[in-house]
Amino acid sequence: MEMEAKATHTDRILLITILLFASLAVASLLLTFVYYCYLRYKISNRFNLPHKRVHYEEKASNIQLGRGIDREPQLFTFKQLHLATAGFSKSNVIGRDGFGVCVYQGVLQNGRKVAVKLMDQARMLGEDEFKAEVELLGRLCSPYVVSLIGYCSETQRQVLVYEFMANGGLQEHLYPFNGSSTSLNWETRLRIALEAAKGLEYLHECVCSPTIRRVFKSSNILLDNNFHAKVSDLEVAILGPGGHVSTSSQGYVAPEYALRGYLNSKSEVYSYGVVLLELLTGRVPVDMKRPAGERVLVTWALPQLTDRDKVGQIMDEALEGQYTMKEVIQVAAIAAMCVQAEDHYRPLMADVVQSLVPLVKKHHYCRGSSKANGIIE
Repeated sequence: MEMEAKATHTDRILLITILLFASLAVASLLLTFVYYCYLRYKISNRFNLPHKRVHYEEKASNIQLGRGIDREPQLFTFKQLHLATAGFSKSNVIGRDGFGVCVYQGVLQNGRKVAVKLMDQARMLGEDEFKAEVELLGRLCSPYVVSLIGYCSETQRQVLVYEFMANGGLQEHLYPFNGSSTSLNWETRLRIALEAAKGLEYLHECVCSPTIRRVFKSSNILLDNNFHAKVSDLEVAILGPGGHVSTSSQGYVAPEYALRGYLNSKSEVYSYGVVLLELLTGRVPVDMKRPAGERVLVTWALPQLTDRDKVGQIMDEALEGQYTMKEVIQVAAIAAMCVQAEDHYRPLMADVVQSLVPLVKKHHYCRGSSKANGIIE
């Protein structure tokens, strides 16, 4: 009996031990499963972050632009747009894109002013390609990117209709024509630099379109009534066998693009850096009329951007007395980083935005500011 009692006691201990280990194993498995689910949730959030950012950006943009999130570009008839532009009259031409396609000012039946781009035969896309482009442009929704209002797609007729920007392109204000003495003041140039950077940041961070690459330049920055800036539809650059870069893009193209046809978001950072140099110096990217050594803006300016004693010498004379050297040194440092020859040394546009925000806030310039006139005489 004693032996049986001992055996029973041993069996109970063994059973309890087995149950204890089994419970620990189950608890361990549960903890592992919970941790696994947690990790999946975190990873999922990380990879879905850009999409969420698009949602929030679009929501904020729609408030400012008055567009519905699900609103698609309006379909116009060619007759409507022909009427809006007075028969695509030459007197209504307000500019050309990077490929020379005319952009017309138009007035819709409801009285709204628009910019109308009529594709010529050489630039027309296939029907599916055009629809894809309209779909992509229609999804862009940021207060720093010119919005697509509508389009027309009829036989042998392709037209894009954009919001109208009353003060045209940045380029024409940096380099006034006909001997005009007007120029953008320093505060306005800072704000334009920030708003253009925010436009590119949106395109880089919030738009899932790895197949479309652009050449960014000052003519791609349009200005509204109050000289607030928006990035306009951007020229698609083509390199490689049979490819090209348009003449108007010379001086903006990043080294890796010019040499190898390699293009990514950092290539646009380089182009943005060139625009920043234009804002600082008032010089065009390439000017063959200048002395040797000064013809290419980046080559001439870069050695002086990093020299505190010389950086003031590159500044646009029209800005004299409007800035502090501390501000100039900060902006010059940003420009110098953007135009680095190696793309991995260039900053992200988000970093550029963060660097410019304090400078613009210092001058009390932001969207909704009461200061509207950015012109000095």
